[in-house]
Amino acid sequence: MRIIETAMHRSRTVVLSLAVIIVAGVMTYFSIPKEAEPDINIPMIYVSMTHDGISPEDAERLLVRPMEQEIRTIEGIEELTANAYEGGANVTIRFDAGTEVDVALQDARAKVDAAKSKLPSETEEPTVSEIKFARFDPMLILNIAGDVPERTLTTIARDLKEKIEAVSGVLEVTLVGVREELMEIVVDPRSMESYGLDQTQILSLVDRNNRLVAAGALHTSEGRFPVKVPGVFESTEDILKMPIKAIDGRVVHFRDVAEVRRTYKDAESVARLNGNRALAIEVVQRSGANVIATVEEVKALIESERAVWPAGIELVVSRDKSEDVNKMLSNLQNSVISAVLLVFIIIIGILGIRAAGLVGV
Repeated sequence: MRIIETAMHRSRTVVLSLAVIIVAGVMTYFSIPKEAEPDINIPMIYVSMTHDGISPEDAERLLVRPMEQEIRTIEGIEELTANAYEGGANVTIRFDAGTEVDVALQDARAKVDAAKSKLPSETEEPTVSEIKFARFDPMLILNIAGDVPERTLTTIARDLKEKIEAVSGVLEVTLVGVREELMEIVVDPRSMESYGLDQTQILSLVDRNNRLVAAGALHTSEGRFPVKVPGVFESTEDILKMPIKAIDGRVVHFRDVAEVRRTYKDAESVARLNGNRALAIEVVQRSGANVIATVEEVKALIESERAVWPAGIELVVSRDKSEDVNKMLSNLQNSVISAVLLVFIIIIGILGIRAAGLVGV
Protein backbone atom coordinates (compact mmCIF):
# COMPACT_ATOMS: atom_id res chain seq x y z
CA MET A 1 0.00 0.00 0.00
CA ARG A 2 2.93 2.36 0.53
CA ILE A 3 3.59 2.57 -3.23
CA ILE A 4 -0.06 3.42 -3.89
CA GLU A 5 -0.17 5.98 -1.08
CA THR A 6 3.02 7.65 -2.34
CA ALA A 7 1.57 7.83 -5.87
CA MET A 8 -1.64 9.38 -4.54
CA HIS A 9 0.22 12.04 -2.56
CA ARG A 10 2.45 12.89 -5.54
CA SER A 11 -0.13 12.84 -8.27
CA ARG A 12 1.53 15.55 -10.37
CA THR A 13 4.79 13.58 -10.51
CA VAL A 14 2.91 10.44 -11.51
CA VAL A 15 0.95 12.23 -14.24
CA LEU A 16 4.12 13.88 -15.56
CA SER A 17 5.92 10.52 -15.62
CA LEU A 18 2.99 8.97 -17.48
CA ALA A 19 3.07 11.79 -20.05
CA VAL A 20 6.84 11.34 -20.54
CA ILE A 21 6.40 7.59 -21.03
CA ILE A 22 3.62 8.10 -23.60
CA VAL A 23 5.60 10.73 -25.55
CA ALA A 24 8.75 8.59 -25.48
CA GLY A 25 6.75 5.58 -26.67
CA VAL A 26 5.23 7.51 -29.58
CA MET A 27 8.64 8.88 -30.64
CA THR A 28 10.19 5.41 -30.41
CA TYR A 29 7.36 3.94 -32.48
CA PHE A 30 7.98 6.35 -35.34
CA SER A 31 11.79 6.10 -35.21
CA ILE A 32 12.24 2.35 -34.70
CA PRO A 33 13.34 0.41 -37.83
CA LYS A 34 10.40 -1.29 -39.52
CA GLU A 35 11.13 -4.47 -41.50
CA ALA A 36 9.11 -7.48 -42.57
CA GLU A 37 12.13 -9.79 -42.43
CA PRO A 38 14.96 -8.43 -40.23
CA ASP A 39 18.44 -9.32 -41.45
CA ILE A 40 20.49 -11.88 -39.53
CA ASN A 41 24.16 -11.13 -39.00
CA ILE A 42 26.08 -14.31 -39.90
CA PRO A 43 29.90 -14.54 -39.77
CA MET A 44 30.50 -15.62 -43.39
CA ILE A 45 32.66 -13.95 -46.07
CA TYR A 46 32.72 -14.66 -49.79
CA VAL A 47 35.80 -14.17 -52.03
CA SER A 48 35.21 -14.21 -55.80
CA MET A 49 37.90 -14.46 -58.50
CA THR A 50 37.27 -14.09 -62.25
CA HIS A 51 39.61 -15.22 -65.02
CA ASP A 52 38.05 -15.38 -68.48
CA GLY A 53 38.58 -18.69 -70.28
CA ILE A 54 40.29 -20.58 -67.46
CA SER A 55 39.33 -24.24 -66.99
CA PRO A 56 38.09 -25.62 -63.65
CA GLU A 57 41.29 -27.64 -63.19
CA ASP A 58 43.54 -24.63 -63.80
CA ALA A 59 41.30 -22.45 -61.63
CA GLU A 60 41.80 -24.86 -58.73
CA ARG A 61 45.57 -24.87 -59.18
CA LEU A 62 46.19 -21.20 -60.01
CA LEU A 63 43.39 -19.42 -58.14
CA VAL A 64 42.03 -21.53 -55.29
CA ARG A 65 45.25 -22.94 -53.82
CA PRO A 66 47.18 -19.64 -53.51
CA MET A 67 44.11 -17.96 -52.02
CA GLU A 68 43.49 -20.78 -49.52
CA GLN A 69 47.11 -20.73 -48.34
CA GLU A 70 46.78 -17.07 -47.33
CA ILE A 71 43.24 -17.16 -45.96
CA ARG A 72 43.67 -20.24 -43.74
CA THR A 73 46.04 -18.26 -41.49
CA ILE A 74 43.17 -16.03 -40.28
CA GLU A 75 42.14 -16.75 -36.70
CA GLY A 76 38.66 -17.94 -35.87
CA ILE A 77 37.91 -19.84 -39.08
CA GLU A 78 35.46 -22.70 -38.56
CA GLU A 79 35.16 -23.89 -42.16
CA LEU A 80 36.80 -22.97 -45.47
CA THR A 81 35.22 -24.15 -48.74
CA ALA A 82 36.16 -23.40 -52.34
CA ASN A 83 34.56 -23.87 -55.74
CA ALA A 84 36.42 -23.82 -59.08
CA TYR A 85 34.50 -23.48 -62.35
CA GLU A 86 35.06 -22.39 -65.92
CA GLY A 87 36.00 -18.73 -65.89
CA GLY A 88 36.89 -18.34 -62.22
CA ALA A 89 36.63 -19.58 -58.64
CA ASN A 90 35.30 -18.57 -55.24
CA VAL A 91 36.16 -19.20 -51.60
CA THR A 92 33.63 -19.11 -48.75
CA ILE A 93 34.90 -18.49 -45.20
CA ARG A 94 32.73 -19.35 -42.20
CA PHE A 95 33.91 -18.05 -38.84
CA ASP A 96 33.11 -19.21 -35.31
CA ALA A 97 29.86 -17.99 -33.79
CA GLY A 98 30.26 -14.64 -32.07
CA THR A 99 33.05 -13.43 -34.36
CA GLU A 100 32.94 -9.72 -35.17
CA VAL A 101 32.12 -9.64 -38.88
CA ASP A 102 33.73 -6.22 -39.43
CA VAL A 103 37.06 -7.40 -37.99
CA ALA A 104 36.90 -10.67 -39.94
CA LEU A 105 36.16 -8.72 -43.14
CA GLN A 106 39.24 -6.54 -42.63
CA ASP A 107 41.44 -9.59 -41.99
CA ALA A 108 40.08 -11.33 -45.10
CA ARG A 109 40.73 -8.30 -47.31
CA ALA A 110 44.30 -8.06 -46.01
CA LYS A 111 44.95 -11.73 -46.83
CA VAL A 112 43.35 -11.41 -50.28
CA ASP A 113 45.60 -8.44 -51.04
CA ALA A 114 48.61 -10.55 -50.03
CA ALA A 115 47.48 -13.41 -52.29
CA LYS A 116 46.93 -11.22 -55.38
CA SER A 117 50.63 -11.32 -56.25
CA LYS A 118 50.41 -15.13 -56.57
CA LEU A 119 47.49 -15.05 -59.02
CA PRO A 120 47.95 -14.88 -62.81
CA SER A 121 48.28 -11.39 -64.23
CA GLU A 122 45.15 -11.87 -66.38
CA THR A 123 42.96 -12.49 -63.32
CA GLU A 124 40.59 -9.67 -62.48
CA GLU A 125 40.65 -7.95 -59.10
CA PRO A 126 39.25 -10.37 -56.46
CA THR A 127 36.15 -9.17 -54.63
CA VAL A 128 35.60 -9.69 -50.91
CA SER A 129 32.04 -9.33 -49.62
CA GLU A 130 30.10 -10.13 -46.48
CA ILE A 131 27.29 -12.65 -46.88
CA LYS A 132 23.98 -11.09 -45.91
CA PHE A 133 20.49 -12.46 -46.45
CA ALA A 134 19.38 -8.98 -47.49
CA ARG A 135 21.54 -9.26 -50.63
CA PHE A 136 19.38 -12.15 -51.83
CA ASP A 137 16.15 -10.34 -51.01
CA PRO A 138 16.23 -6.70 -52.25
CA MET A 139 13.73 -4.29 -50.73
CA LEU A 140 13.16 -2.49 -54.04
CA ILE A 141 13.49 -3.57 -57.68
CA LEU A 142 13.24 -0.92 -60.40
CA ASN A 143 12.92 -1.73 -64.11
CA ILE A 144 13.92 0.87 -66.70
CA ALA A 145 12.89 0.47 -70.32
CA GLY A 146 12.07 2.57 -73.33
CA ASP A 147 12.36 2.95 -77.07
CA VAL A 148 15.83 4.50 -76.76
CA PRO A 149 19.40 3.27 -77.48
CA GLU A 150 20.96 0.83 -75.06
CA ARG A 151 23.70 3.33 -74.23
CA THR A 152 21.07 5.78 -72.98
CA LEU A 153 19.49 3.19 -70.68
CA THR A 154 22.91 2.15 -69.37
CA THR A 155 23.92 5.74 -68.64
CA ILE A 156 20.67 6.42 -66.76
CA ALA A 157 20.93 3.17 -64.76
CA ARG A 158 24.54 3.82 -63.71
CA ASP A 159 23.78 7.41 -62.76
CA LEU A 160 20.83 6.25 -60.64
CA LYS A 161 23.00 3.58 -59.01
CA GLU A 162 25.55 6.15 -57.80
CA LYS A 163 22.88 8.47 -56.40
CA ILE A 164 20.80 5.75 -54.73
CA GLU A 165 23.92 4.34 -53.01
CA ALA A 166 24.31 7.73 -51.30
CA VAL A 167 21.00 7.22 -49.43
CA SER A 168 21.77 6.46 -45.78
CA GLY A 169 19.50 3.41 -45.52
CA VAL A 170 20.86 1.69 -48.66
CA LEU A 171 23.56 -0.97 -48.32
CA GLU A 172 24.24 -1.58 -52.02
CA VAL A 173 22.70 -1.26 -55.46
CA THR A 174 23.08 -3.93 -58.16
CA LEU A 175 22.48 -3.47 -61.87
CA VAL A 176 21.01 -6.45 -63.75
CA GLY A 177 21.19 -6.64 -67.53
CA VAL A 178 23.87 -3.95 -67.93
CA ARG A 179 26.57 -5.10 -70.30
CA GLU A 180 30.20 -4.08 -69.91
CA GLU A 181 31.29 -1.56 -72.51
CA LEU A 182 34.33 -2.28 -74.65
CA MET A 183 36.09 -1.11 -77.79
CA GLU A 184 35.89 -3.49 -80.75
CA ILE A 185 38.50 -3.62 -83.53
CA VAL A 186 37.32 -5.09 -86.83
CA VAL A 187 40.27 -5.86 -89.13
CA ASP A 188 39.82 -5.92 -92.91
CA PRO A 189 41.49 -9.18 -94.11
CA ARG A 190 42.21 -7.85 -97.62
CA SER A 191 43.90 -4.68 -96.33
CA MET A 192 45.87 -6.72 -93.82
CA GLU A 193 47.20 -9.06 -96.50
CA SER A 194 48.02 -6.23 -98.90
CA TYR A 195 50.32 -4.66 -96.31
CA GLY A 196 51.92 -7.99 -95.36
CA LEU A 197 50.46 -8.15 -91.86
CA ASP A 198 48.91 -10.97 -89.86
CA GLN A 199 46.55 -11.14 -86.90
CA THR A 200 49.29 -11.94 -84.41
CA GLN A 201 51.19 -8.75 -85.25
CA ILE A 202 48.10 -6.58 -84.90
CA LEU A 203 47.05 -8.21 -81.62
CA SER A 204 50.55 -7.83 -80.18
CA LEU A 205 50.69 -4.21 -81.31
CA VAL A 206 47.44 -3.32 -79.57
CA ASP A 207 48.43 -5.17 -76.40
CA ARG A 208 51.87 -3.57 -76.15
CA ASN A 209 50.54 -0.06 -76.72
CA ASN A 210 47.73 -0.25 -74.17
CA ARG A 211 49.71 -0.53 -70.95
CA LEU A 212 50.05 1.67 -67.90
CA VAL A 213 53.73 2.59 -67.61
CA ALA A 214 55.08 3.78 -64.26
CA ALA A 215 57.61 6.40 -65.40
CA GLY A 216 58.54 7.74 -61.97
CA ALA A 217 59.86 11.28 -61.54
CA LEU A 218 62.57 13.50 -63.01
CA HIS A 219 64.97 15.17 -60.58
CA THR A 220 66.57 18.43 -61.75
CA SER A 221 68.21 21.41 -60.16
CA GLU A 222 64.83 23.18 -60.23
CA GLY A 223 62.97 20.45 -58.40
CA ARG A 224 61.21 17.11 -58.82
CA PHE A 225 58.72 16.61 -61.66
CA PRO A 226 56.52 13.57 -62.30
CA VAL A 227 56.95 11.94 -65.71
CA LYS A 228 53.83 10.70 -67.48
CA VAL A 229 53.95 8.24 -70.36
CA PRO A 230 50.62 8.16 -72.26
CA GLY A 231 50.31 4.41 -72.73
CA VAL A 232 46.59 3.71 -72.26
CA PHE A 233 43.95 4.13 -74.98
CA GLU A 234 41.38 6.74 -74.03
CA SER A 235 39.46 7.12 -77.30
CA THR A 236 38.99 5.44 -80.68
CA GLU A 237 41.19 8.10 -82.29
CA ASP A 238 44.17 6.95 -80.18
CA ILE A 239 43.93 3.56 -81.89
CA LEU A 240 43.15 4.77 -85.41
CA LYS A 241 46.16 7.10 -85.59
CA MET A 242 48.60 4.51 -84.20
CA PRO A 243 51.30 3.55 -86.76
CA ILE A 244 51.59 -0.12 -87.68
CA LYS A 245 54.24 -0.39 -90.37
CA ALA A 246 56.38 1.71 -92.72
CA ILE A 247 56.37 0.71 -96.43
CA ASP A 248 58.44 2.62 -99.03
CA GLY A 249 58.56 5.73 -96.89
CA ARG A 250 54.81 5.61 -96.19
CA VAL A 251 53.48 4.97 -92.70
CA VAL A 252 50.55 2.57 -92.42
CA HIS A 253 48.20 3.55 -89.63
CA PHE A 254 45.53 1.49 -87.92
CA ARG A 255 42.75 3.28 -89.76
CA ASP A 256 44.15 1.87 -93.03
CA VAL A 257 43.52 -1.77 -92.07
CA ALA A 258 40.83 -1.77 -89.37
CA GLU A 259 37.69 -0.17 -88.08
CA VAL A 260 37.29 0.72 -84.38
CA ARG A 261 33.89 1.10 -82.74
CA ARG A 262 32.39 1.19 -79.27
CA THR A 263 30.20 -1.76 -78.35
CA TYR A 264 29.26 -4.06 -75.47
CA LYS A 265 30.07 -7.60 -74.41
CA ASP A 266 27.74 -10.35 -75.58
CA ALA A 267 24.60 -10.53 -73.44
CA GLU A 268 24.30 -13.54 -71.14
CA SER A 269 20.62 -12.81 -70.45
CA VAL A 270 17.96 -10.51 -71.85
CA ALA A 271 15.13 -8.71 -70.02
CA ARG A 272 12.18 -6.96 -71.64
CA LEU A 273 9.42 -4.69 -70.40
CA ASN A 274 6.38 -4.13 -72.61
CA GLY A 275 8.34 -5.26 -75.65
CA ASN A 276 11.36 -2.99 -75.04
CA ARG A 277 14.80 -3.85 -73.72
CA ALA A 278 14.94 -3.33 -69.94
CA LEU A 279 17.51 -2.96 -67.18
CA ALA A 280 16.86 -3.77 -63.53
CA ILE A 281 18.11 -1.93 -60.44
CA GLU A 282 18.07 -3.98 -57.22
CA VAL A 283 18.26 -1.93 -54.01
CA VAL A 284 19.35 -3.69 -50.79
CA GLN A 285 18.59 -2.08 -47.43
CA ARG A 286 21.19 -1.57 -44.74
CA SER A 287 20.81 -3.69 -41.62
CA GLY A 288 18.63 -1.87 -39.09
CA ALA A 289 17.40 0.73 -41.57
CA ASN A 290 13.77 1.80 -41.75
CA VAL A 291 12.48 0.19 -44.95
CA ILE A 292 9.52 2.55 -45.31
CA ALA A 293 11.55 5.75 -44.91
CA THR A 294 14.36 4.46 -47.14
CA VAL A 295 12.02 3.48 -49.99
CA GLU A 296 10.27 6.85 -49.80
CA GLU A 297 13.62 8.63 -50.01
CA VAL A 298 14.70 6.53 -53.01
CA LYS A 299 11.41 7.18 -54.81
CA ALA A 300 11.70 10.93 -54.17
CA LEU A 301 15.21 10.83 -55.65
CA ILE A 302 13.95 9.02 -58.75
CA GLU A 303 11.11 11.52 -59.26
CA SER A 304 13.61 14.39 -59.22
CA GLU A 305 15.81 12.60 -61.77
CA ARG A 306 12.98 11.75 -64.18
CA ALA A 307 12.68 15.40 -65.12
CA VAL A 308 15.94 15.24 -67.09
CA TRP A 309 15.37 11.85 -68.75
CA PRO A 310 14.64 11.76 -72.48
CA ALA A 311 11.10 11.12 -73.64
CA GLY A 312 10.04 7.48 -73.89
CA ILE A 313 11.77 6.22 -70.72
CA GLU A 314 9.48 4.04 -68.60
CA LEU A 315 10.14 3.01 -64.99
CA VAL A 316 8.19 0.18 -63.34
CA VAL A 317 8.56 -0.98 -59.73
CA SER A 318 8.33 -4.77 -59.77
CA ARG A 319 8.98 -5.18 -56.04
CA ASP A 320 8.46 -2.88 -53.07
CA LYS A 321 8.83 -4.39 -49.58
CA SER A 322 7.63 -1.16 -47.96
CA GLU A 323 4.09 -1.99 -49.13
CA ASP A 324 4.17 -5.29 -47.19
CA VAL A 325 5.57 -3.55 -44.11
CA ASN A 326 2.86 -0.88 -44.30
CA LYS A 327 0.16 -3.55 -44.48
CA MET A 328 1.62 -5.37 -41.46
CA LEU A 329 1.77 -2.11 -39.48
CA SER A 330 -1.82 -1.26 -40.39
CA ASN A 331 -3.00 -4.68 -39.22
CA LEU A 332 -1.03 -4.26 -35.98
CA GLN A 333 -2.47 -0.81 -35.33
CA ASN A 334 -6.03 -1.96 -36.07
CA SER A 335 -5.65 -4.92 -33.72
CA VAL A 336 -4.33 -2.77 -30.87
CA ILE A 337 -7.04 -0.13 -31.30
CA SER A 338 -9.76 -2.80 -31.49
CA ALA A 339 -8.48 -4.41 -28.27
CA VAL A 340 -8.38 -1.08 -26.43
CA LEU A 341 -11.91 -0.15 -27.54
CA LEU A 342 -13.23 -3.57 -26.57
CA VAL A 343 -11.73 -3.34 -23.07
CA PHE A 344 -12.95 0.27 -22.77
CA ILE A 345 -16.54 -0.74 -23.62
CA ILE A 346 -16.53 -3.64 -21.15
CA ILE A 347 -15.00 -1.65 -18.28
CA ILE A 348 -17.27 1.37 -18.78
CA GLY A 349 -20.31 -0.77 -18.12
CA ILE A 350 -18.86 -2.24 -14.93
CA LEU A 351 -16.74 0.47 -13.24
CA GLY A 352 -17.69 3.66 -15.04
CA ILE A 353 -16.12 5.97 -17.57
CA ARG A 354 -13.29 7.14 -15.30
CA ALA A 355 -11.99 3.64 -14.65
CA ALA A 356 -12.49 2.72 -18.33
CA GLY A 357 -10.43 5.74 -19.41
CA LEU A 358 -7.62 4.75 -17.04
CA VAL A 359 -7.59 1.17 -18.31
CA GLY A 360 -7.69 2.37 -21.93
CA VAL A 361 -4.67 4.61 -21.41
